Amino acid sequence: MAEPPFFSPYAHAFVRVAACVPTIEVASPRFNADRTCELLNLGHQERAGVMVFPELGLSAYAIDDLLLQDALLDAVETEIARLVEASRDRFPAFAVGAPLRIEGRLYNTAVVIHAGRILGVVPKVFLPNYREFYERRWFTSGVGVTNRNIPLAGQDVPFGVDLMFRSTGTAPFTFHVEICEDVWVPEPPSTAAALAGAEVLLNLSASNITIGKARNRRLLCASQSMRCNAAYAYSAAGPGESTTDLAWDGHASIFETGTLLAETQRFHKGSTHVTVDVDLGRIRQERMRQGTMADAAAGMAVRAKAWRFCDFTLDAPAEELALIRKVERFPYVPSDPERLREDCYEAYQIQVQGLAKRLETTPGKKLVIGVSGGLDSTQALMVGAVAMDQLGLPRTNILAYTMPGFATSEGTKSNAWALMKALGVTAGELDIRPAANQMLADLDHPFARGEPVYDVTFENVQAGLRTDYLFRLANRHGGFVLGTGDLSELGLGWCTYGVGDQMSHYNPNSGVSKTLIQHLIRFVAASGDVDADTARILHSILDTEISPELVPGDKAQATEDFVGPYPLQDFNLYYLTRFGFRPSKIAYLAWNAWHDAERGAWPANIPDSARRAYDMAAIKGWLKLFLRRFFANQFKRSAMPNGPKISSGGSLSPRGDWRMPSDAVPDAWLEELERVPD
Repeated sequence: MAEPPFFSPYAHAFVRVAACVPTIEVASPRFNADRTCELLNLGHQERAGVMVFPELGLSAYAIDDLLLQDALLDAVETEIARLVEASRDRFPAFAVGAPLRIEGRLYNTAVVIHAGRILGVVPKVFLPNYREFYERRWFTSGVGVTNRNIPLAGQDVPFGVDLMFRSTGTAPFTFHVEICEDVWVPEPPSTAAALAGAEVLLNLSASNITIGKARNRRLLCASQSMRCNAAYAYSAAGPGESTTDLAWDGHASIFETGTLLAETQRFHKGSTHVTVDVDLGRIRQERMRQGTMADAAAGMAVRAKAWRFCDFTLDAPAEELALIRKVERFPYVPSDPERLREDCYEAYQIQVQGLAKRLETTPGKKLVIGVSGGLDSTQALMVGAVAMDQLGLPRTNILAYTMPGFATSEGTKSNAWALMKALGVTAGELDIRPAANQMLADLDHPFARGEPVYDVTFENVQAGLRTDYLFRLANRHGGFVLGTGDLSELGLGWCTYGVGDQMSHYNPNSGVSKTLIQHLIRFVAASGDVDADTARILHSILDTEISPELVPGDKAQATEDFVGPYPLQDFNLYYLTRFGFRPSKIAYLAWNAWHDAERGAWPANIPDSARRAYDMAAIKGWLKLFLRRFFANQFKRSAMPNGPKISSGGSLSPRGDWRMPSDAVPDAWLEELERVPD
C-alpha cells in the first residue's frame, strides 16, 4: 500500500477520530441501526479512522425491563449483522453499544466492527446501581471476563475486558473501549489499557444530563486523557432517548493529553457528530518523555491481565485531506483572550518571583541593566521594578543605562530614557562609540580608517562593550547584571557569546519567546499597574521594528531579515524542542497554521499589518535556516546564565529542559526536510 500524500494528516502520525450521537427511537433497533449507518457513511466520507457511538445505542438506554425482552434482543443481533454487512466497503472502525445475551447472562457491551468483521465485544465492568441507575437489575458485570470467544453475526468473536484493537496498516494505532461508568471509578479500565499501549480511548456512554454534569464530564475525560497521555473520545446519549424521568444532551467530545479538541453542540435536535485529527505523534512523544508512565506500566504489569490484541488493517487514504484540527499560529501565545490574560499574568509573576529570590540571596540588592528601548530590555526592566517593589527596596537600586552605538536611533534612545524616568530607576547614559572606535583601531579594522565595513567584528565590538561596561558597573556598585535576551534569540543563536548580550548574572527573559514578550508588555500596559504616560511609552516601544541597531544606514537593520519571521521561528522552536517532531511534520503544521491569514483565530492585539500568510516555500526556507542556526549555536545555550522556566513549551537551559552536544550536525534533519514539497 502506498504511503499517504504529504497533504494528509495520515502522513504525519494523525488519526481521524469521530464521536457520534445518532437520533434514536426507544426500543427500535432497526431505526437506531439506520441512524448509525447514516453517521457511519459520513465518517467514511470524512475518512475517520475510528468512530464511537453511545452506550446501548442500538436498543436505547432508558428502556428498563424491555432490556430483558427476547424480541428486542433478537432484533439487536439482527441489526448488528446488518451493520457488519454495511461496514464491508466503509473506511472506519467503529464501536456501537448493544445489550447481548451471552451464555445465559445479559451484558452491556460495545461491539467493535471494521470492514465486514466484528473485531471484538467488550462488556461493561462497573454497573451503576445508585440514584437514577439500576443496571444490576438487568446486566452482569464483565469483571473477570477474559480469554473468551462468542458466536455473533455468524462469526467467532473475541469477548472480554482483555481486548485492545490495533491497526497494522499504513495508519497504525491502538485503541481501547470502555463503557460509561467505567471512567467514573478510581481506576478506570482505560488506565491499564493506556499503560499497555492504547493511544486512543473510546467511551460509549449514556449519561443523562443534569445541571453541571457536562462540566464534570469534561473534567473527567480531560483528566483521564492527561493522566494516560492519550486521546479520549466520549459519546453520550442524545435525542430520542426516553425522557420519562431523565433528559439527555447528546454530549460528544474528544480530548488529547488533557486538551479539549472538539465537542458537539449539546441538545441538538437531530443526529450529530464531531470529527477531529488526533496527533498520535504527540502522544507517542509524550509517553517517551514521561518516564513515570513507564514506571507505572511496570508496576501495573505485576497485577495486569494479559491483553488480547485484535488486529485489523487500516490503510491511510490515498487522497489529500484537509487537517481537521486547530493549530495555533503562536504556540507560546494562545488565541483565546481569557487564557492569554492568564498566561501573561503567570509569566509575569514567574519572572518577578525568580528575580526577587535571586535579589534576596545576593549582597548589594542592586541591579544593573542596559536599556535599548526594545522589547526585551523593556520587559526585563519592568520585571526588575516590580521585584524591587515586592522586596520593599527602592527602584533607584536599579542602575539602568542607555548605551548608544553607531546605529542607535533617536526613537529607541528616547523611548529608553522615557521608560527609565517613568519607572523611577536610576538612569544613566554611556556612549560606547569612543571605546568602540579605540578597539576597532587596536584591531586594525577598516572602519577605523574610515571605510564603511560593517562586518561581524564591527557588530560584536559594540555588543561586547555594552556587556563589559555592565559587568564592570555591577562590580563598582555592588550589584549584578540583569540579562535581557529571550528564548527565541537563544534558539536562533542571535546573541553575542561570552562578553556580549548572551551573558548576564540572571536573565528573567530566558524562558520567554519573542512573540510572548510583546503580549507581556501589552498586558502590563493595560493592567492599570502603570500610569497612562508609561502605557503610552510601552505602546511606542511595541510599535518599533525589532532591530539590533548595530549597522548605520538610512534604513535600520531588521532582525527578521536575517533570522526569519519570529512567529515562524517560534513555531519551529516549539515543535522541535517540545515534541521532537520531524521537520516535515513541523512544516506541515506551520502550513496549516499560516498559509491562510483569514483562517483561524489570532491572539488579541495583533495589528492587521502583522496578520500575514506564508506559503510552503517560505515555511520550508525559514525552517531550513532555523535548523542550521539552532544546531550551530548550541554552544551559546550550553553556557547560558540562570533564569526561570516560563511555559510548558520548555526552556533551553542545559540544567533544565534542553541538553544537546555543541558539535551535533543537522544533516539528518535537513535531509528529512526535503520530503516537504516546495
